[in-house]
Amino acid sequence: MSILLELNFKQKNATRLFTAIGGFSAYLLIKDSTKLSMALGAIMALMLRNPTIVYVLFITIPRDIIAAYRFLKLNIFLYYMEYKKWSMARIFQEKYRSMPNKCCFVMDERKLTFQEVEEFSNKVGTYFLDKGFRRGDCVALFMETRPEYVGLWLGLSKIGIITALINSNQRRETLRHSIEAAKAKAIIVGTELAPILKDVWQNEDLKWLSIFQFSDEEQRDNDNFDLIKEAVDLTADLKQQIPQNLQVYIEQCKPKDTLLYVYTSGTTGLPKAAVITNLRYLFIAAATHYMVAVRPNDIVYNALPLYHTAGGIIGVGNALIFGCTVALRKKFSASNFWKDCIKYKATVAQYIGELCRYLLTTPRKPEDTLHNLRLMYGNGLRPQIWSQFTTRFNIPNIGELYGSTEGNSNLANVANQVGAVGFIPIVARTLYPVQVIRVDEESGEPIRNHNGLCERCAAGETGLLVGKVDPRRAVTSFHGYADQKASEKKLLRNVFKKGDVYFNSGDLIVVDILGYFYFKDRTGDTFRWRGENVSTQEVEAIITNVIGLQDCVVYGVDIPHVEGKAGMAAIEDPEHKVDLNHLSVGIRGSLPSYAQPLFIRLMAEIPRTGTFKMKKRELMLQSFNIHKISDPLYYLNKDGVYRPLSEEQYQLLLDGKAGL
Repeated sequence: MSILLELNFKQKNATRLFTAIGGFSAYLLIKDSTKLSMALGAIMALMLRNPTIVYVLFITIPRDIIAAYRFLKLNIFLYYMEYKKWSMARIFQEKYRSMPNKCCFVMDERKLTFQEVEEFSNKVGTYFLDKGFRRGDCVALFMETRPEYVGLWLGLSKIGIITALINSNQRRETLRHSIEAAKAKAIIVGTELAPILKDVWQNEDLKWLSIFQFSDEEQRDNDNFDLIKEAVDLTADLKQQIPQNLQVYIEQCKPKDTLLYVYTSGTTGLPKAAVITNLRYLFIAAATHYMVAVRPNDIVYNALPLYHTAGGIIGVGNALIFGCTVALRKKFSASNFWKDCIKYKATVAQYIGELCRYLLTTPRKPEDTLHNLRLMYGNGLRPQIWSQFTTRFNIPNIGELYGSTEGNSNLANVANQVGAVGFIPIVARTLYPVQVIRVDEESGEPIRNHNGLCERCAAGETGLLVGKVDPRRAVTSFHGYADQKASEKKLLRNVFKKGDVYFNSGDLIVVDILGYFYFKDRTGDTFRWRGENVSTQEVEAIITNVIGLQDCVVYGVDIPHVEGKAGMAAIEDPEHKVDLNHLSVGIRGSLPSYAQPLFIRLMAEIPRTGTFKMKKRELMLQSFNIHKISDPLYYLNKDGVYRPLSEEQYQLLLDGKAGL
């Protein structure tokens, strides 16, 4: 992938030649008009002096027209929905009435039609209404993917209840924190996760939490089926529930009412509950649908978890809002991905970058190209594997998206430009609410001029991506987190003029002369691994609790041929007291797999600045290079135990053959 930052000699002169030919042709048409001829001469002089601008405008016109058309359709749709004042439940009602017998969700051999989703969600709403839950209450949902997942939170939304979508990988302290952060009054737990919740509920201060356990028929037929002693058998109760007409409650739900809490890791440590209003959900799903050109008759294959924005909003929203059929999978499987696409007759599929890399590591087989996919969309497709991926698996179109659960810095690459996360037309560069500003790459802090204001980056200059906050529009609104203090930390004030407010994405971006945006890195104490944001402070806290040491620093390191950054922990251990076996057990029991550091470095002393801050960047540069590091260095083996990093393992990591 090459980023175009300036035209070469041939491009400049070719542009001048075609400009001159075009100008001469125009002159022949207007030569009898002195004023027009003089105006044309002035324009031609400017164009010949600035061939780059002419080249960019000519090259990007087709791209920008397509994007503008789709963007216009999106905004008309959003304005219409705001005018109607419809919630997600109301929107789904309209869709269900127009296609009651169409398949809405399919998973394995199970199917739910739009009518069945409507009836199930009505039962859920009626049931919790009868249980005394009311508008504004919060219920946590801790469950793996299944067709009823969406029906549960959709039913709760019909009576104004907020659903907190808990990451099914969370354990112990993180799980307890997520439940408390949402101020949930109850939790719906899938039987597959009941033992994990039971452990937290019994040993932590969560006795006040009401538990509703949901199970499918396969689980109930299992001899090992176990209902938490304190839990209500939600599945059995819903079978007996007679649904009421919830229309009066649905009409009370407004677009700006909170619909969901979706958790995101940030620099403050533990997960934060991002506020997703009905309008925010609508915008995220609709923006994707229109900008990457998903069609209502598409079958969308979604192998991503439903507690995430990607799977639960960008994927599921195509069914709830636009009537697509969405095929689900409990857990992504590289060996079954293309088989599933063929089985469900999918025409569109979702991805995250890590997923694409896994697919490329599988042996070649006929199913690789026997699918009917015309489009794959998602985020994080690495530039280094982009062309290889689309060629091997015969993917005609890639819709690379950029955005975050809570943020408003949204971009889309709808032009198949390899490596770009999106683009902004040159003519709209200063008008579009997303900008790239100059920043100190080490500290992540914006660089301000003598007036105290920020400055836009030039092409080729790495900067911080920010999005203007305007609560009057769905495209630019920022609802933040359930924790208002955490929300404020994500905002930058007085950016381009006094009084303006921008969302800080935390991402470093570089822009080329065509207006394409390319992701470079993240600022702060968060890095991305296995498609998840990992909070260094959360991992540091867990490790410190396990080993009882004062100082520990966690950071992300690059591994060749692997997407994202792997976790590495440097622990100050001058007396050699760290028990690696004990540490391995503690980390496995307290952190999800994606947050577990891949490397452990034991140091006599962690380097510090004059103000006693640990020099994380210095450690990051040393990475896991065993030839430069004299400290004991340990590697997380597949059995979950840290052992000394051997020369053989080190070489496999460098060659991309370590099975990551």
